[in-house]
Amino acid sequence: MGALAAHNHRRPGVALVCALVLSALGMLSARHLALNANLVDLLPPSFESVQAIHTLEERFGAQGWVVVVGEGADPAQLQRFAEDLAPKLEALPGIRYVEITRPSSFFRSHALYFLSPEDLKEVERRIEARLRWERQRANPLFVSLDDEPAPSLDFSDLERKYGGGAVTRLSSHPSDYYLDPAARRVVVLARPEMSSADLTFSTKIVDEVRGVLEQQDLSKYGPGFHTELTGSYQKKMDQQAQITHDVAVASTVASVLVLLYLVLHFRSLLAVGMVLAPVGAGLAWTYGLVGVAYGRVNLLTAFLGAILGGLGVEHGIHLLGRYLALRGEGRSSEEATRESFTHTGGSALVSALVAALTFFVLGTSRLRAFREFGVIAGVGMLVLILAYVLVLPAVLGLVARHGWKPRASSTEATEAPLGRIITRRRGLLTAVSALVVAGLLTQIPRLRFDYDIGSLQDQRLDSFVLDRAVNQLIGYSQVPLVVLTRSREEEAAVAREIQARKQQRGASSTVDFVAALATLVPDRQGEKQAILADIGKLLESVPEGQLTSEHRQQLAELRRQVAAKPFTVADLPSSVRQQFEGRDGPGTGFVLVYPSVDQSDGQATRRLAKEVRGVTLPDGRPAVVAGEALVQADIFNLVAHEAPFILLGSTLAVLLAMWLTLGGLRVALLCLMPTVVSLFALLGLMPVLRMEFNYLNILVIPVLIGTTVDAGVHLITRLASPGSDFVRVYSETGKAICGGLMTSAVGFGALLLADHPGLNSIGALANVGFGMNLLIMLVGFPALLLVLSERKRRHRAVPSQPRGEHLIREGPGPQRPTPTP
Repeated sequence: MGALAAHNHRRPGVALVCALVLSALGMLSARHLALNANLVDLLPPSFESVQAIHTLEERFGAQGWVVVVGEGADPAQLQRFAEDLAPKLEALPGIRYVEITRPSSFFRSHALYFLSPEDLKEVERRIEARLRWERQRANPLFVSLDDEPAPSLDFSDLERKYGGGAVTRLSSHPSDYYLDPAARRVVVLARPEMSSADLTFSTKIVDEVRGVLEQQDLSKYGPGFHTELTGSYQKKMDQQAQITHDVAVASTVASVLVLLYLVLHFRSLLAVGMVLAPVGAGLAWTYGLVGVAYGRVNLLTAFLGAILGGLGVEHGIHLLGRYLALRGEGRSSEEATRESFTHTGGSALVSALVAALTFFVLGTSRLRAFREFGVIAGVGMLVLILAYVLVLPAVLGLVARHGWKPRASSTEATEAPLGRIITRRRGLLTAVSALVVAGLLTQIPRLRFDYDIGSLQDQRLDSFVLDRAVNQLIGYSQVPLVVLTRSREEEAAVAREIQARKQQRGASSTVDFVAALATLVPDRQGEKQAILADIGKLLESVPEGQLTSEHRQQLAELRRQVAAKPFTVADLPSSVRQQFEGRDGPGTGFVLVYPSVDQSDGQATRRLAKEVRGVTLPDGRPAVVAGEALVQADIFNLVAHEAPFILLGSTLAVLLAMWLTLGGLRVALLCLMPTVVSLFALLGLMPVLRMEFNYLNILVIPVLIGTTVDAGVHLITRLASPGSDFVRVYSETGKAICGGLMTSAVGFGALLLADHPGLNSIGALANVGFGMNLLIMLVGFPALLLVLSERKRRHRAVPSQPRGEHLIREGPGPQRPTPTP
């Protein structure tokens, strides 16, 4: 590295032209990068849940709705608005159908057909017994010889028997419209042709719906009437816009903060430019490679620019800091360049290789977000080192040719007072640090994992708030799971099996109800019609004059029900039929499973997945069950399965890489110690700060392993130099370590400004981790090194310095022999 840096220092023009050409190509390749925040794309295509989603979209079409909400009018005007809007939305080319009414009236009037003939006979028997009892009591000559109670007309046992079915749930609402009179709100549901995962289509269809609304004269529905949009399409768009905004804000703030810190650190704008020029080139090259390899960024890799920028600046602080120190010792520019890239550059290369290896271990994850993050970050770390070797020496050579010399203030080494304190109080500081870490370790059992995906989304967005209100108004989930079948027989078999599982689990079931066309058209209707006719004859003899108004209404409803005619699939309301019709039209076979749990609750979706998966068709084949809830369950299962292996693999990979590059296991373990201790301290600190892991921020742990280990490498390698003085090394290297960790923290800290809670949690956890590592690197670890050195001196007094030993000076005074760490 030293020789290559010296070569680029001598021929800066060639190096800078190469860097500019590569940067231009990188920016050209990255100009079309787009953000993909689709949850389904986080998993590999081979996963059953992903394949099921794609099969569902091919056969069934899109899930979810564009939901138009009208507010601020009386019920009659709200109904009128829904009726006026529906045909206009259905005329849009991207809309399959529009739903404005519930099937409540139809299923209420045909409710008795969903009872078994035996239960209908029981209804007839109870009514007949009650009428006989009433006629006896009405006879003035009748004398009761006992106090026999009236035969019960309580049908609550039958209501419980059939209460969990689809018909009961679909007919339970009193209104035939999706209307809430109290909130003065009506809902219009529009089903698009394509999935909300296609952001281009989502934007187009939502804009078209907005265009239809803008053309309406809303004033005719009342002075305060207005409309809002929600549903999965609007929510995806709002979330995408929020993340895009977060990327812009976080990247800008990170750049400004890094710039300010570098100005304070070097007190020279030229030095700041020297550090940032390689980082800018390296990021352009990295994202150019991303454009070629992936063509898009995901929820995590979108912020890698800010993160890699902070990590890359750390190398610049160490390299340029060492260069300025060597210039202060009287070295020429080329000599200082060669020396700084030979030793400090070597440490930076080791650190980059170790960090890249850690990221590449993360890149073995089957979770696409983690895999792409690991691969891009690992490549980015190596590319940044290459950029520094190519650009920084060339810039130094170019400015040296024009007579630039560092100012004395930038080359003078300022002694850090903390170094003296650590030297004098090393035993006390080591003991206090050990006690604090031990205390934090006792809190690790309280560490928790947050399975709520909803907590990783900004629930304050208007579309999210309104969507929750719409769900309450509808009364059941807008996005059911779909079991794909091929015939009515398969539909009926699947519905029976899932219903049996629901009854077996009882109150712990995660299924609300199951609906299929095969279950919405009851069998034996001719037999049931005959029984209903007999019940109708009994009802004709009921003396209405003796009934209360409430009972007369119930009697009228019952008479309507027994008078209902048998029906077929064609007689079902269109709002029901079209929910079961796929792209191939009617008869393709779908069973809708409506969850009873919040689908943003990861633990609940895992239970839901267990309950609905494994359903078999009559021929023994497994049924295909599709839905985003199953994708979420697979994501949590995958993270839970892979996390221990990734963390263990990252640690072992770092240890092996450091062992090979540093030349000894003892040195590698010593360099790795502050990282391991700070990570365990972080795990103990998280419950104290009420922080939890989630499926996004858990990647911070392997990232911290790879990005904090370089501090130990820099400190140990500098102390291992012949004749090193502890206070001087601590003052120079400690300043660079502090600057490097702070700029790395700034890259992640920019995520604290994100409105997206999941990204915010990454920034918070990373910064607590960097802060803990900084405390240990600047206080606990140096004190421990001095304590270990002192103990070794006591047990091994040597009159002269043998091979493998060096001198560490704790400040002015006689030099004392100290073994190499």
